[in-house]
Amino acid sequence: MSGLTANWSKSTKSNGSDSCVEARIHAGNVQIRDSKDPSGPVLTFDASAYLAFLTTVKTNSLHPR
Repeated sequence: MSGLTANWSKSTKSNGSDSCVEARIHAGNVQIRDSKDPSGPVLTFDASAYLAFLTTVKTNSLHPR
């Protein structure tokens, strides 16, 4: 969760695009929202669930090649 703060932030790889998600730390949880709809729904995950999600994405564990 390095780099996440109480303020919403986008990946540096988004190049300023609105076609991404934003993340923040809030009340000890990680929150995710669509950058195109900042007043829309927010997904909230505890830290362990978020880290498990990131690990799965980074290792492509759901669909091994």
